[in-house]
This record gives sequence, structure tokens and C-alpha cells, in this order.
Amino acid sequence: MTPHPIDLHHQAPGIVGSYLLETEDGPALFDCGPTTSIAHLKAGLAERGLDLSEVKHLLLSHIHLDHAGAAGVLVRENPWLHVHVSEVGAPHLLDPTKLESSARRLYGNAFEALWGELAPIPAQNVHVVGSRVLGLECFPTPGHAWHHVSYLDADGTLYAGDAAGVRIGSGRFVSAPCPPPDFDLEAWEQTIGEIESRAPGRLALIHFGVFDDVQAHLAELRDTLSRWSSRVEDGMDEATFAAAARYDIEQVDAELADDYDRAAPFWHHFRGIERYWRKRRETSLAQST
Repeated sequence: MTPHPIDLHHQAPGIVGSYLLETEDGPALFDCGPTTSIAHLKAGLAERGLDLSEVKHLLLSHIHLDHAGAAGVLVRENPWLHVHVSEVGAPHLLDPTKLESSARRLYGNAFEALWGELAPIPAQNVHVVGSRVLGLECFPTPGHAWHHVSYLDADGTLYAGDAAGVRIGSGRFVSAPCPPPDFDLEAWEQTIGEIESRAPGRLALIHFGVFDDVQAHLAELRDTLSRWSSRVEDGMDEATFAAAARYDIEQVDAELADDYDRAAPFWHHFRGIERYWRKRRETSLAQST
């Protein structure tokens, strides 16, 4: 059965979702969104005949706040909830202090309205993922973030988080969310190859929806990554880059450009890519001296 996202109505409908799936150990959520969207998460579960207390597991792709910000509050409300996350992400769930400090620097006064509370999770509730989690294959998918993992269900659904990019609803454009500090072009190109080698039947994206044109979708993601990274490498500034990214989307999905910007802001892309190229230049210079 094709999964359908629970719309968390973050900023607007159809921007951030969560997925309910049945595992060998009962109901699980794939990503949970931010604390500000918990009411919509509960409403979406109720529409599917479930209460949050019946969900036993939370599978996290990574710890960015639009994917995992509510995890601590959900565990506080439901102490039996098991949270599965990468080894690198786990310490930040136990103590989200550094994560919150970094996010507050990035978002400033908008932090509370966007994300809400970040709560720590007791160690007994946090489980570091291996190659199999609750009957799903789990594998590293860095590029968007170093600690990103994805989960492949036996039915062919790849719960991809951000590893397969952003594609809003009925849109055809595939955006490449490149936030600082972890964006890595080479790692992401390798991740796309890892996804292709597994030949999933469909991609379940947090931003936003399920798509079965997998080969074409991944080809579009590759093209966006190449085009956007080249622009920044060639010296394009932030304002010009943002305008160019919006133009790219408008040529394909004009009516959805604002939603793409909400899901993965254009300034995020620039700052992540700029940092990637700057760090590579610094490394190259250090090695040559």
C-alpha cells in the first residue's frame, strides 16, 4: 500500500509531513516534525484511527528541527516511545543544547514560532540504528547532513527524509536542500547512487509527498545539485543565487515557488553551498603550504 504523508501544516499545508508505517513491532512514525506541529500530528493520527500513545517507535532520518524537533516532547508525553537515530545524531537528542543554540543563531527571533520547545530524551529511549531497524533496511545517506539515514521498506518504499530532495505536492521540480553546516556535494552524489542501486519503487519525502517516478526524480536532483553548486563555486552572491533558484522553480512550477522556499529556504541553499566550497578551498590551501 502506498503511504501518504500526515500533513503537519508547518507554515502552510503541504510543506512538512510525517509518515505512519507498520513495522514488525507495531506502528511507527518516520520523522515527526517540530514541536509547533504536534497538534496536527495528533490530528493526522486520529484520522488514521490511532492515538499517539499507540505509536511505539519513531524512526528519524536526521535531527534537523523540521524532521525531529518534536521528538523530546513526544517522549515526555509518551515514555514508552522508542526513538531510532544515527550514531552521530543520538547525542543531540540526549542533550539538545548545542542544537538549539545553533538553530537560534540561524533563525533569530523566528525560532520560537517556527520550532517551539526542544526537550532532551532519556538515554533508554534512544536507539542507534544499524543496517536493519524493525524489519526495514537502514543505510547512511549523507549529503544533506552527515548524520542522515534512510529506511527502505520491503514494499519498495524508501523513507528518504531529505536525501532524495524536496518536491512539493503536484510539483515536478526537485530541489536540493543544502543547509549549513553539513552539505557535501560529493557525499550526496554518492548517496544518489546508493539509492539507485537499491531500486526503490517509490520515494516518501518529508517535503512533501510520495513519488514513483524514481529514476527521473533522482536525475532531476542530480541536475539541481550540479547547477546550484556550480553557481556558488563561480562566485554568485546570496541575493542573486536566491533569485536564480526561484527562477528555476518558476519555470517548472510557478505557483509552488513560495512553498519550495518555505520547505527549504533559498538562503539555506546558498549558505550551505558557500560553506562547502569555502572549506574545500581552505583545505586545499592548507595542503599546499
